[in-house]
Amino acid sequence: MKINFNKDKGLVPVIIQDDRTLQVLMLGYMNEEAFEKTEKEGIVTFFSRSKNRLWTKGEESGNFLTVKSIDIDCDQDTILIKVIPRNIVCHTGSFSCFGEKKSKGFLYELEEKISQRIDQKTEGSYTYSLFQRGINKIAQKVGEEAVELVIEAKDNNEDLFKNEAADLLYHFLILLKTKGFSLEEIEQILQDRNK
Repeated sequence: MKINFNKDKGLVPVIIQDDRTLQVLMLGYMNEEAFEKTEKEGIVTFFSRSKNRLWTKGEESGNFLTVKSIDIDCDQDTILIKVIPRNIVCHTGSFSCFGEKKSKGFLYELEEKISQRIDQKTEGSYTYSLFQRGINKIAQKVGEEAVELVIEAKDNNEDLFKNEAADLLYHFLILLKTKGFSLEEIEQILQDRNK
């Protein structure tokens, strides 16, 4: 991995991104020594321009950033490090230096929209009308969508297969909401199993 530390007084910008959610957490700078220390220890160390020294993120707070992967941009003058943050990242107390909201992608946005439609009792909403029919009907709908997905898996129509997969995910999110669980809880189980 060759990094060009010669462009800006021996420093390169480092973008820190959550490995699980892909949310950008912060921006820092590294010199060659900070980069080598980060690679060796697996914990992000920056060069602090204000303190004029190496600074390991979390050295005072305990909110370390554990390295999952390191990538260099095409010009070899910017680093992207995907991390598992121990806790909050920003010195202000926010999860990210770019705002409090954790961004997890469209499925989480869809989960939030489903939750809003149910909680706000949105009349005319398919989601809310299905919810009103109760757990048995919701579970039956998830089963129907699963069977339809299996049937499409045996055929060669990619569009129908993808649409049935989307239908299953959508109805699964309604079922999770009805049962009082979140997508994040299911994701955590999968992450735990992956260890």
